[in-house]
Amino acid sequence: MSSLSARRRHPMAPVAVLLLALLALGVVYAAFAPTSRAQVQAQSSTQIDEGQRLFAIGCASCHGLGGEGQIRDTGEVLGPSLVGVGAASVNFQVATGRMPMSAPGAQAPRKEVQYTEDQIDALAAYVASLAPGPPVPTPDQYDPEQGDPSHGGVLYRTNCASCHNTTGQGGALTYGKYAPALTGVEPIHMYQAMITGPQSMPVFNDQVLTPEDKRDIIAYLQTVEAAPNPGGLGIGRIGPVSEGLWAWIIGIGGLIGAAVWIGTKAS
Repeated sequence: MSSLSARRRHPMAPVAVLLLALLALGVVYAAFAPTSRAQVQAQSSTQIDEGQRLFAIGCASCHGLGGEGQIRDTGEVLGPSLVGVGAASVNFQVATGRMPMSAPGAQAPRKEVQYTEDQIDALAAYVASLAPGPPVPTPDQYDPEQGDPSHGGVLYRTNCASCHNTTGQGGALTYGKYAPALTGVEPIHMYQAMITGPQSMPVFNDQVLTPEDKRDIIAYLQTVEAAPNPGGLGIGRIGPVSEGLWAWIIGIGGLIGAAVWIGTKAS
């Protein structure tokens, strides 16, 4: 005990204790500290490199090795430029299976997804590295639970219903194109479509529709989709107008046809 007491009274004892405390603090910090900027940059660089590799294999034949796009000698656009479209556009197109296209056509239809989530993120990171563009939205931006369906309905009928139908059932456009149905679409993809303008759809930037407006529109579409359908046939789910038209054409038309047939037999 006397030896231990003598060591405690040693002039260098406080220094030794301080060094041990600093060493312990350093070990704990190293174990629990968040990823350093260098590590983040290394991870980001690795993801971009992987995205570039995937892009060269599955996308460059149409969009060019540098994403600059390609045009045939006839002037036909083989693949548009992806410079500046941002990660949101890539995530929308690839995560819905629209890209890569299985065959040339007027419009890329939604189909089975060809890439994993990590591969989609890598492709998005590579294209985003080419030039600034819309990023992938955060969950708060497209969360329908935080939106106002009533206000979203007004905005939707003003900006979207002319193409997508008043309840999101979709509709035909010109030159073989169409506005797809919005039923069964993930909220993140609805938001991405509004900020990137895929196919024939215009871009609704934050000056046209604020992030809150976009979230309200998503909330409206989710509410409409969840609403029960009281009839046997949906008929676009636009209410009694379409049902009355159906009755007028089929019902009254059938009665007129029957009357004509009876009159013909009687004569």
